[in-house]
Amino acid sequence: MVVSRVTRFINGTLPGTLELTFHHRVGRGALGDRKGRVSDVPHGEDTRWRHAHEDVSREDDSPAQRIRTREDVSTTRRQRGDALWKSIRRRTQEADSAPPAVSAKMHRRGGHSLTKTSPTTRQQRGDAPGKMTRLNPEERSTPLKKHPRGAVREEAPQRRRSRKSTKDALRRTPEEKRHQREDEEDTRRLTETTTCTNTVPATHTRAVVLIIDALRFDFVSPNPPTPPSPYHHNILTLPQELTKARPRHSFIFNAYSDPPTTTLQRIKGLTTGSLPTFVDLGNNFGASSIEEDSIIKQLGLANKTAAFMGDDTWMSVFPDSFAISFPYDSFNVEDLHTVDEGVIKHLFPLLEDPTKPFDFLVGHFLGVDHVGHRVGPDHPSMKTKLEQMNDVLGRVVDLLDDKTLLVVLGDHGMDRTGDHGGDGEHETSSALWIYSKGPELSRDAPPSGLLQYTTFPGASLPHRSVQQIDILPTISLLLGLPIPFNNLGTVIPELFWRNSRLLDALKLNAFQIRDYLKAYRDSASGGELDGYWDELQRAWDVTLCKKCNTEDTLIKLTNYNRVALSTCRALWAQFNPLRMAFGLAVLGVGFIATWSLYMGLSSAKYEWNAYLSSQLPNCMRGIAGGAVVGLLLFIGLEEKLEGIDALDCILFAAPIFSSFALMISSPPPILASIRSLPIPLVLHTIAFFSNSFTFWEDRLVLYLGLTSIVPFVLTGIKAPTTRLRYRILGFSLLYAVCVRLMAISTVCREEQQPYCHVTFYASSTLPTPPLPVLALAVPLGFALPYIIHTHFLKVSRSELGLAQTFIPVILRPALLAGSGFWLLEWLDSANVLGDEGWTPLLRMARTWLARGSFTLVFFVGGALWYLIPLCLHFDKSQVKQVKVLGFANAYGSSYLLLWTLAFALVYNASQLSAQIALGLGALALVSFLEVVDGVRDVRYMEQVFASATPSAVLQQHAVDQSPPVRFADIIPVALLGLQMFFATGHQSTISSIQWKAGFILTPTASYTFAPITVVLNSFGPLLLAGLAAPLLALWNRPPMMASVPGRENAKPELDVKVKGETTVAVIGMMLYYTSLLIGSAVSAAVLRRHLMVWKVFAPRFMAGVAGVLFVDLAALVGFCIGFSRITSKITFLFQGTS
Repeated sequence: MVVSRVTRFINGTLPGTLELTFHHRVGRGALGDRKGRVSDVPHGEDTRWRHAHEDVSREDDSPAQRIRTREDVSTTRRQRGDALWKSIRRRTQEADSAPPAVSAKMHRRGGHSLTKTSPTTRQQRGDAPGKMTRLNPEERSTPLKKHPRGAVREEAPQRRRSRKSTKDALRRTPEEKRHQREDEEDTRRLTETTTCTNTVPATHTRAVVLIIDALRFDFVSPNPPTPPSPYHHNILTLPQELTKARPRHSFIFNAYSDPPTTTLQRIKGLTTGSLPTFVDLGNNFGASSIEEDSIIKQLGLANKTAAFMGDDTWMSVFPDSFAISFPYDSFNVEDLHTVDEGVIKHLFPLLEDPTKPFDFLVGHFLGVDHVGHRVGPDHPSMKTKLEQMNDVLGRVVDLLDDKTLLVVLGDHGMDRTGDHGGDGEHETSSALWIYSKGPELSRDAPPSGLLQYTTFPGASLPHRSVQQIDILPTISLLLGLPIPFNNLGTVIPELFWRNSRLLDALKLNAFQIRDYLKAYRDSASGGELDGYWDELQRAWDVTLCKKCNTEDTLIKLTNYNRVALSTCRALWAQFNPLRMAFGLAVLGVGFIATWSLYMGLSSAKYEWNAYLSSQLPNCMRGIAGGAVVGLLLFIGLEEKLEGIDALDCILFAAPIFSSFALMISSPPPILASIRSLPIPLVLHTIAFFSNSFTFWEDRLVLYLGLTSIVPFVLTGIKAPTTRLRYRILGFSLLYAVCVRLMAISTVCREEQQPYCHVTFYASSTLPTPPLPVLALAVPLGFALPYIIHTHFLKVSRSELGLAQTFIPVILRPALLAGSGFWLLEWLDSANVLGDEGWTPLLRMARTWLARGSFTLVFFVGGALWYLIPLCLHFDKSQVKQVKVLGFANAYGSSYLLLWTLAFALVYNASQLSAQIALGLGALALVSFLEVVDGVRDVRYMEQVFASATPSAVLQQHAVDQSPPVRFADIIPVALLGLQMFFATGHQSTISSIQWKAGFILTPTASYTFAPITVVLNSFGPLLLAGLAAPLLALWNRPPMMASVPGRENAKPELDVKVKGETTVAVIGMMLYYTSLLIGSAVSAAVLRRHLMVWKVFAPRFMAGVAGVLFVDLAALVGFCIGFSRITSKITFLFQGTS
């Protein structure tokens, strides 16, 4: 076991230079190199070097004792230091090639362990106090006794074999296995704390950190964009006023917030100095405690008191760290004041307390962020909130004493509509203001080579910029604390430009980052740094220049820190190529197998049931065999499958073998597959390899959607009858017009600027509905049910039966209630009534309106449809004759009513502009169903005319002879789902999520209902597309009893053709979205080191996964519940008739 602490004297000839002290110790008789080889070292050899006054233990060192200058070292010690220097350099080189003190885990990687030993356990093992130890692989696999949390389990005295055989592993008792799992879990935790206690003299004893959530830089900038907004520019003016009056005490920065710009990830970055990833985004709603070293942990180690009030996310990541805490729920974006008023309530009593019962105070305001989410930055509510924050800061400044440092910052910015989460310039530009009422932070301007400037979009002048994580090492050193181990930020030069403190601070900063990178490089995944290590080493070597002047040294130290940061950003996610290959293989082989199933069912026609019966056993055998092969694969290749466990191998092999079994037993015809492969699907899939096509996908979908209708138009032109010609061309035109009108509704990605203009909202900065939308919302609620009932169902006399009651009693009230909810929300958020006293009444009214609508649709409408699903009416007016009205569309009309139930739920969860788009989408869908039916009639007539008996077209058949569903019929509906997705205000970006949809059913955050309504809002259009797939086979299809050809003696079956074609339509819809997922997955994998991977390719891959999940779910629900219920009712009703 190696604990590395190597003494180095930096620029020892300069007076006042810190003596950075590290220790190198070898124990247990062996020293391992980076690859795990063991070199011989005399057992127990102690090669530790301590700084002056070795008799003083680290635990007893005061901060003043830890800061020792060269003048404080005795003459004898200086002479001994010269004698030891050569030995130290030699030992240092040996330590550089040996394992570090710990095996570090970078902030976003798994599988590396950093375990801090308790003092008691360290004494038992002979380790030096305060050191970190790394568990060897053989020690990780040793069954150990369980100790209380925070202690390290006692290790076995003898080394065990590095890997036991499978037979030995199976002999372990359950208790031993449980201990092993617990030990492995502990070793995966990142609990490393910095071993360097050196710092610089503190300028302040306390700090007040006020986070104004989503405080964008231009909100406090003295040079805002032009033209300035009257609602958020030059409103929060205190920072710029104090900076102008006291330039040595007050500093404003444009701080870059690393994406994803969500609160949890920014809290992690601010407190640990590390970089988050988009993979961490899901944790924003379920945060776990931070195990990494952080400023909060360093405060605890220094016996300082931390206080907190505000956003309760802090309590999730630091559950036991604050002596004083007042958390408030952070998810209720409609509440603009409760959290802020709570912070104010508890903040000022602490500041006014003469005993100052805190050393570090965090106040997290949420009002600005909530205003942005609800009404956007260009709204009077934003002005009111910023004025409140300005008053609060003024009171805070008045109550500060000279020993307290004030830090005000935004954890991230917000885009033009008030949302955040991505990496747009407005989202990553956050404000940072640092103010010292007492001592000066800077005396003159530091060298220009240390400073960076950036120009905020729309501003005329550049402003001083920093990385937001730079605040961590800066505050740590200003308070006299060590810099946390994982930090990648650089101290802000202006705040140390006095008495050569900047040189000391940068040296500490650079050494901390170098130790971190060395520890990471020597960890399990440190090989990723090998390609960058030479560059890092060159940047480090130039910092050791002894002939350089102070300014050059400062620039070189800063450059090393920035090179390290950029390197870590380039490697900010660990990619496991083997797992990626597994996933892509499963997707690819599964797609081919599903295509084989699609082609087989299309060829089977009436024999689809027999076809499935013959293939399912083969698939099940493939799953069983694949599971066994996967387990054997893991047992045989366990040593080579790093990061892959037995379950991974089973989950990989089972679907692969099942897919191969299906492809072998039913191989797809190559020529037929090529002819059937649609060009729009191919173009759409390969478009994801281009970042331009990916972020302009909304325009690509529009083009493909309109192009996909062209073959139907050509068929309509050559239709044999005038009625068919007008029908096909007329409904094709209606479909194209609806799709084109939907495309008018847009929200713009940052990459689309300046060629895109927001029309979904009133403006790019005001997220309220445009005036035409407000005028059309209620009329649409009346008109859409009328159009469906009168102009589509009435054609086949299906407006009777269930439809006669369902549409006026269920559908129309639900749509009107949905429009009413969002109109009331607009009245409230836009303050149309002019008095905030209306807010509680409006909130209560729209809450109960939404609850009533959802209850009416889901419970009343769902129960009514399930009990009486058919739109049939029996006319018994004539003697001995019964007319069945609606018979010609018995399947399609009933299923359409089921589809409208889902449509009504999505409609209620969507904003007013989205409701207009959804209404156009519904009209486009039923229009295209008429087109498909007309083209099917044309194809059937052409087929009969080409036969030897053209008169058969006039005969009635017991078996439906119309042509089957084609893949070309599925494409427009699949693209229509994507078009509705974009037209309802969404993009494949995180910031386009409309969080206000989470407060439809409840006025406050509800973790039961909020996810449901947000999912309906975000992915409802895709759910509607998947649910619409069976309609392609069911529309205008009458129930018919028929004998399967070749089985005339068998009992007639009901609509074997419709059942088979419905299955084909569902599988075809799944295939389209699976193809898009494959395209986005392959592009993200191949371009994983692309500059745009996290900005474009990864979010689109995430959207592709969600698309497949929701489309498949909706299609299966529609087939298994909707279609099955309809066929069971029709079978019961018409059984025995011919």
